[in-house]
Amino acid sequence: MNRAESDNKTKKRSRYGIKWKMYAILIVFVGILVGIIWFFQFRMLAVFYQNNKYKELQNTALIIASELQNFDHTTDTANEHAIDYDEDIWICKIEDNLPKIFVYAQATGEHMGNLISANMDSLYKSAISNGGNYIALIPNEFKGDSLTLHVIDDNMGRADEYPRFHSGGDDLRAVYVTVKDTHGGRYLIVQSTELTPVGTVMKTMRHLYLWIGIIMSVVALATAVFISKLITKPIVKMNESAKRLAKGDYDADFTVQGYREIDELADSLNYAAGELAKADHLQKELVANVSHDLRTPLTLIKGYSEVMRDIPGENKAENIQIIIDETARLSDLVSDVLDLSRIQSGMRKPEFQEFSLTDTVKETMQRYERLTKQDGYRIEFSAECDVSVMADRVMILQVIYNLINNAINYNGEDKMVSVEQKVIGDTVCISVSDSGEGIPEDQLNAIWDRYYKVDKVHRRATVGTGLGLSIVKQILELHGAAYGVKSRLGEGSTFWFELKVYNDEDDPVNADYIEADYEEQTNNEKNTTR
Repeated sequence: MNRAESDNKTKKRSRYGIKWKMYAILIVFVGILVGIIWFFQFRMLAVFYQNNKYKELQNTALIIASELQNFDHTTDTANEHAIDYDEDIWICKIEDNLPKIFVYAQATGEHMGNLISANMDSLYKSAISNGGNYIALIPNEFKGDSLTLHVIDDNMGRADEYPRFHSGGDDLRAVYVTVKDTHGGRYLIVQSTELTPVGTVMKTMRHLYLWIGIIMSVVALATAVFISKLITKPIVKMNESAKRLAKGDYDADFTVQGYREIDELADSLNYAAGELAKADHLQKELVANVSHDLRTPLTLIKGYSEVMRDIPGENKAENIQIIIDETARLSDLVSDVLDLSRIQSGMRKPEFQEFSLTDTVKETMQRYERLTKQDGYRIEFSAECDVSVMADRVMILQVIYNLINNAINYNGEDKMVSVEQKVIGDTVCISVSDSGEGIPEDQLNAIWDRYYKVDKVHRRATVGTGLGLSIVKQILELHGAAYGVKSRLGEGSTFWFELKVYNDEDDPVNADYIEADYEEQTNNEKNTTR
């Protein structure tokens, strides 16, 4: 698939916004809801109704059976339940294996009562053969003078179950037969009740639910319009701000009035816009400053080379030395840029080894003998004792060198640089102090950025390339070392870093562990030391 086809597919997918998807979701939801209601009303209503009627008959039979010892109570209970539940109730005592009616509570028509009474003997036999419980469904109408009981369905062979659900158009009547052995005798309880036809009710409800479905669909559409506006309005505004940001307008404001998640997203985008603005500003400063630092040595090299070419007698050692010095400065700048890029990309990793930190500082001091003699700088080093550490010696040497270069570049008129080594517990602290103008407190964290300038006026470094502090930061964070700066305006600045003192008794340092634990150590130490 080529790029054009992929873009076309993306455009097709993005045509449908939140509003239309919400319409579809709510319509589907309404359809499912109406379908569920329809299923339970039209498919399960008659089932639930018939099962409830069976349970009512069963509960009545249990109550009557519990009062068979008292004739008066039994009669009163039968009459009450006949009226309350619209039932015909017969209570018979079995004598000579035949049911003899001694209580009859009538609530329905006489003809149906006569039909049940005429078939009492067969109902008793059916109940006995079915384990003492028999339920039959019969038509709810009396046809002619025939007293034959026409059974549509029953629970014969399934005494623990109810008859199957019937949704026919004819009205039905349930006959519930129970045999109870109690109080020295056997009794037969027969109940008969009408099952109200639900067909007419369901026809009426179909029309009702049709209108309910239409009304709910309209309400769902209105709700989708309202909710989609609430959700999409802040998103649309944020999208417009994002387009402005993409065009380089870092003043784009993502602040909107919405839900908590949208507000949090807006805050994150505002923060991202601010960081992009800072990055863009630093990038422009970096390009300008690197260009400046490249232009100066190149201009000097070109100028002195032309002088030596065009003017006889100017091919002097002093002019050649200037060209050599500027070439070296240009080479250092390129090397520092490459070093910083390699460290940040992870290509350059520390190689831990045990070495004397004190000797390394002294070695660094020797590099500045020419500068101290020629330009009048004083660089002093004080140490209480010799200290060894486990670190990358080349990297730590570069850190010390860059901190001293920084102190020289921003020193005061006395040109005094103090390097001090102190042992604090199991750590050793190296500090480099100058007597320059100092750094405002609100800019202390920003000085570690590439080419950051406190006075906003780029000046050419006396030594170094201007990338020293950024390289220092990257190297010390790779070592998980604490570092920081203390400064007062008009009094100078002190840059410091700490490493763990290495003793012969210490276990070998696991470089992999240090690298894996680097992020957590760095975050904790920077929060407590900067």
